[in-house]
Amino acid sequence: MKHRPLTLIQDDLVDYEKAMERMAELVAQRQEDQRPDTLWLLSHPMVFTAGRRTLTEHLPDPSHGIPVVSTGRGGQLTFHGPGQLVGYLIVKLEPGEGVVDYIREVELRLVAALGELGLTAERRDTPPGSELLTGVWSGGRKIVSIGMRASRSVTSHGFAINVNGDLAPWDLAVACGMPDVHMTSVAQELGAADFDRVRAIVAQEFQAS
Repeated sequence: MKHRPLTLIQDDLVDYEKAMERMAELVAQRQEDQRPDTLWLLSHPMVFTAGRRTLTEHLPDPSHGIPVVSTGRGGQLTFHGPGQLVGYLIVKLEPGEGVVDYIREVELRLVAALGELGLTAERRDTPPGSELLTGVWSGGRKIVSIGMRASRSVTSHGFAINVNGDLAPWDLAVACGMPDVHMTSVAQELGAADFDRVRAIVAQEFQAS
């Protein structure tokens, strides 16, 4: 993979909409070369986020009390909550490099990070005519969700790794546009997961400091 060192920002729990405001600022700075490529690692309180292709029938019932926020990223519906490591990537793409090319790199870096934790994982190619299989999978279950976009050659949004949070909210909606998808976490696959260790290994795999 490319040598692409990133500047690291780390936070704990950040409200999703406040994070979107901050991310927009970071993207604008990167577009004007006022900051380097950046990885922002954080978590969110419980929230569902809907990508541009999310179908209304895939949304959770409002009675569950978890807010749903529309986003400008690609991808479908996803869930964020405590115990999930979110990484926002504000990266200037190279000439001729598209956002899908970069997403492939992100998948491979996360596969490597999970491997460091002792967890066998893989990215998948999407069969023609099928729903996008963007993300990372382990044992047939999805462990990482990815949704990104690019504006003026700078990426935004990123990935979410289920580390040791509650997986039950995933069953309240149609995750990732796939009714039959089964979500998993590092803790579920390995029996336990140290959130800080996962965060450190992910930062290392992205050459972020």
